[in-house]
Amino acid sequence: MNWSVDLPKSGQIIRTKVSFYYHYGIFVDENEIIQFGLPDDVGKPANEIKVLATDIYTFLNGGILESGVPTKEELKKIRKSQEIIKTARSRIGEGGYDILHNNCEHFVNECVFGRSQSSFLDDVRDKIRQKLMNNK
Repeated sequence: MNWSVDLPKSGQIIRTKVSFYYHYGIFVDENEIIQFGLPDDVGKPANEIKVLATDIYTFLNGGILESGVPTKEELKKIRKSQEIIKTARSRIGEGGYDILHNNCEHFVNECVFGRSQSSFLDDVRDKIRQKLMNNK
């Protein structure tokens, strides 16, 4: 996924930088962003973090909005925006947050591509593998 500061379209993945990580959501319109938790939920007990809908200002929490721009490969796998929104809305109120296995990036990728994954965690795993390989 590439990122731009363009205005998002309905059903698009959006993100905002929070400290050293990004917080992700699904853009419906300026009054409805569906996300797994809030940008400032770090430190909150996992069982209190739920999928919810907020407005764009609550989502951004003072940060800058970035819109996801799918790669050519991702475009082949992306769902239609109505299906993305329907999936995201159906999960409002759902819990089960886990920073490593079920976070806001996992949520948006599952809604958009039907596959739960986190590029942030994939990058961390790759760096660890690389470090281990270099130490052999």
